[in-house]
Formats: sequence, structure tokens, C-alpha cells
Amino acid sequence: MLTSLALILLAGLAAASVCRALRLPPMVGMLAAGILLGPHALNLLDGSILGISADLRQMALVIILIKAGLSLRPADLKQVGRPALLMSFLPASFEIAAFVLLAPMVFGVNRLEAAIMGSVLGAVSPAVVVPRMVRLMEEGRGVGKGVPQLVLAGASLDDVFVIVLFGTFLGMAQGEGASAAGLARVPASILLGIAGGILAGLALHLLFEARYMRGGAVRNSTKTIVILSAAFLLVALQGTLEHVVPFSGLLAVMAMACALRVRSPGPVAARLSEKFGKLWIAAEVLLFVLVGAAVEIRYTLAAGWRAVLMILLALVFRSAGVALCLLGTRLNAGERLFCVISYLPKATVQAAIGGVPLAAGLPCGRLVLSMAVLAIVLTAPLGAWGMDAFYRRLLRRD
Repeated sequence: MLTSLALILLAGLAAASVCRALRLPPMVGMLAAGILLGPHALNLLDGSILGISADLRQMALVIILIKAGLSLRPADLKQVGRPALLMSFLPASFEIAAFVLLAPMVFGVNRLEAAIMGSVLGAVSPAVVVPRMVRLMEEGRGVGKGVPQLVLAGASLDDVFVIVLFGTFLGMAQGEGASAAGLARVPASILLGIAGGILAGLALHLLFEARYMRGGAVRNSTKTIVILSAAFLLVALQGTLEHVVPFSGLLAVMAMACALRVRSPGPVAARLSEKFGKLWIAAEVLLFVLVGAAVEIRYTLAAGWRAVLMILLALVFRSAGVALCLLGTRLNAGERLFCVISYLPKATVQAAIGGVPLAAGLPCGRLVLSMAVLAIVLTAPLGAWGMDAFYRRLLRRD
């Protein structure tokens, strides 16, 4: 495992450096390094690390969500409230609708199989989007009109909505049927996740304050370890409560960090954010190299031109959904275009659930997996490059 970790970090950093020199997003190099190192190419990674790949990817995602929460202010969220709420479900709904309408004609699948395909591909990738929005907030790009805060909040909620829909459609395909209770899990998961995260953040604040009152000042490094541990527990709580109440662990993590920022003095939150920024340097490499290792190129090649066409058509529908969410806002044409670009990339959710229909024995399983892999290969680099290349032109520095 140690050799595999060394290969992941060194190859990922080297590939990222090459991409920077070529003015490409570093993430593209990390994905390519993962594909080459993975079991479907050179097969240089140990099976033990591939076995815990999903957990490692989730750990990396937790780190960047904590940093995002420490960078958010409640006033920013209040400013982007209505459009952020719409962005959490409308673009994904438009994309799923595109699959339901068009996939039966393109692939010959039935409507339910098309809905499953759409729900797998409908989620935006927080791993690609969140770190870029955090960087924009730190640079002050588009912050005055709440552009990065809007995309950050919407993208974080988008995943919850799509994953719950995927579970509902998958259950219907397996003969379990759909129920109002299943659909009610979406708002319940969001609300309970936010509430649980806020309570955890307030509890951590009281813990840190209690140590100060006893005269034993808590070092920021210690706080970082405690916050990270609490975040892991919140994510684990999602699995524990899965059959009891719906609960979004990743949303709770960001809410916890946001509550900590509100209750902590400004310099303290800034120093904690800096600590998690340093952790993200290694976590980012792990995340994207392991996502690349999960990509099976043979499924990408097997998908064919019809799959490429379907993904592009669905992105057109998705972009129309984003544009609809932004009607009535103060954003200009450039800022709206940036929001559309930000909602293109797919990676983490597709890598996590793309193979589930195939494992469940559904007739459309192999096609869904091929589409998920192709969506990662096409949209993750495209969206990352679009954000990195155009944010200076489209967003004003405040």
C-alpha cells in the first residue's frame, strides 16, 4: 500500500505540473495519472488501496467541504437564497428530463432505464467545483454579487437531490415501486444535515472555548484534528441513520464549518481555513488520481458517438436549467455564463454510483456505466478548464 500511495502522490503531482505548464487544469493531469496507474491500464496500484478508494475519496471531499464552510458567511448565503435553492434541483431535473425524453430514441431503452441513467449523470461534481469557488472567494472574484457562494451552495445541495432520486428510480427498477415518503427524503435529508452540522459546530465552539476558559489555549493544529474527526463522524452518521431518518453527512460537514466560522473570531477561522487548505494539497491529488483509477477506458470506447451526443444534449438542457434559475437576479451575462460553465463538470458522484445498476443486474447497467465513465472523461476536464480559463474575464474582482 505504501508503494501505491507514493505512486499516487508523485505521479499525480508530476502530471499536475505538466498540465500547469501547458496551461491546462492540474486536475486533468491527476485524472490521466490515475487512469494510467489504475487496474484498467498499467495496474500498478495495490488492491488494498483500491479497496478503500471510495473512503479515501470521501475523506478528501470532507477536507475541501470544511474549507468551503470556513469561507462562507451567513450573509452571503442569505444573499443567494432563492437562486441557490433553485440551482440545487432545477438543472439536475432538466438533465434527467433530457435523458427521459431522448435516451429511449438514442439507445432504445425504456423510460425508467433512461431516468436511472439521467440520475447517475445528473449530479455536478463538488470535488471539481468547490475548491474553485473557495479560491474565487479568497481572491474576491464575483463575491459582491455572490457568484461563487451561489454555485457553492447549489452544487452542495444538488448531489443530495440527485442521489436520492437515483435510489428511488433504482428501487422502482427492482420492483420496489416509488412512494411519496421516498421523495420526501430529499428535503428531510437537507434540513437534518444542516441542523446536525450547525449543532456539531456549536458544540465544537463550546469545547474550544471551555479549554480557553481553563487557561489551556487549544492550538490550531489540535483544532484541525478535532474538526476533521467530527466531520468524519458526521459522514459516518449518515450510514448509521440510513434506514431510520434521511441525513446528508457531507452537507452537515459544511454546515458545521460554517457555524464554527460564525462563532469564532475572524483570525481564528482564517487560520483554520489555511490549515485545511494545506491538507487539501495532498487530498486533491488522492481524490482525482483515485477517480481516474476508477475509470475503465474500455467502457468509454464502447460508448460510441451516440453516448457523446446524448451527454452533450443533456448538458444543453442542464445549461437551460441554470439560466432559468438565474432569471430575476442582478447577475450580468458574463456572470451567468460562468454559472453555466461551473455546472458542467461531473466526476465524484458518477465514479461512486456509475457501476451500481450493473452490480444490481439491470439490463441497462453496462450502458449506464459506460455513460458515467464517458461523462467524467468529457465534462470534468471541460468544466475545470472553462472555469480556470474564463473566471478572470467573466467575474469582477471586488
